[in-house]
Amino acid sequence: MAKSKHNVVHGLSGKVGDLLLFIQRHGKTVVSKIPQRSTPPSERQLEQRRRFQQAVFYGKAAIESPETAALYKAAAKKGKSPFNVAVADFLNAPDIVHVDLSGYAGNAGDTILVDATDDFAVDSVSVKIVNANGPVEEGEAVREVGYRWIYTATQENGDTATSRITVTASDLPGNVAESELSPQTP
Repeated sequence: MAKSKHNVVHGLSGKVGDLLLFIQRHGKTVVSKIPQRSTPPSERQLEQRRRFQQAVFYGKAAIESPETAALYKAAAKKGKSPFNVAVADFLNAPDIVHVDLSGYAGNAGDTILVDATDDFAVDSVSVKIVNANGPVEEGEAVREVGYRWIYTATQENGDTATSRITVTASDLPGNVAESELSPQTP
């Protein structure tokens, strides 16, 4: 690869006709051919472009807010800007890794443990319990440590055999992951 120092194209970016493309990467000028597209984009490609555009809008808004800008700035590693971290956060939903229902038997005070991760941070975890008779309860879990969240039941549930427990994890941009389970019957 040829390298040139003290040249006139340093810092240049953009197209030169339909022949060359100049871009800046980590303080260096990179020159390449103009990419050619031979087929129209698929619906999936168009959807991904729309999603990326939404991520860019979110990233711009996030770094304009002093509170979120500070969070993303603290997480930005060398070579990444807070904007890049915010865009990546928008594009990646949280993941509910594990839900431990062994501490839940349908009694007030029983606990449900949730392990939820995200590329940046899980903002909230909520739990909803429904049985054959309808909703039993719904509420927010509390972060215990790191990626572990704990939900403490507040209502008696006399019908755990037909119960469904829905766990929802959300991140700062509002991406959501959901998991639905049945508690172990006594």
